[in-house]
Amino acid sequence: MNKTSLGKLPNPYDEAYRYINNAKQTLKDKAGKKDGEYADVKYVQTAAGTAYVGVLLAIDEYLSRKEGNKFVKPKSIEEYRTRTAKQNKKLLSLLNEAYADLHISLYYHGIPSVRVMNNGLKTAEEIIEFIK
Repeated sequence: MNKTSLGKLPNPYDEAYRYINNAKQTLKDKAGKKDGEYADVKYVQTAAGTAYVGVLLAIDEYLSRKEGNKFVKPKSIEEYRTRTAKQNKKLLSLLNEAYADLHISLYYHGIPSVRVMNNGLKTAEEIIEFIK
């Protein structure tokens, strides 16, 4: 995370939402929509990747709070899943949904579906609410 101009680390909740809002702005400004699909896959992938990073920031904060001094940032989705499953099964389910929608379908495969993006962003926001 970057330090703010005041030298303080940003609030994890606000920082995660900043990523989601940046993703939404990218879609609004650059992706274009027609008949339930985005016109430019490049910006769909950019937005999905940005939103997914917001999800991981939220999960990192959640795990950090739960694990305390033992917390080390997970290195893979499998590690995120294992450690999240030990803490909260509902959060694990949301993580799996965000991973499938944002990372795999939208970012990796470049699916231009507005519906999938809306679901992914909604799931991301639910995850971020866990750290509030």
